[in-house]
Amino acid sequence: MPPSPVPFPEAKMIQIVLNGESRLVPEGLNVMELLINVGVDPERVAVELNRTIVRQPDWTKRRVEAAAAVEIVQFVGGG
Repeated sequence: MPPSPVPFPEAKMIQIVLNGESRLVPEGLNVMELLINVGVDPERVAVELNRTIVRQPDWTKRRVEAAAAVEIVQFVGGG
């Protein structure tokens, strides 16, 4: 089950483009926090930030700035 979104009641909101759609998110999030905030399980995804793939070890270091373009690709298992 994906983690629950984290509330940020006093945070300033910024606009980003997430998977092609405009979205408001709290300012100052790193990639990992963004995934949690939007309810995505970070175990099975790849993230591209401004057309550059962000390696999972760097998710807590990379900040998501206003007007960022973020693509989240979820891996699907099957047989």
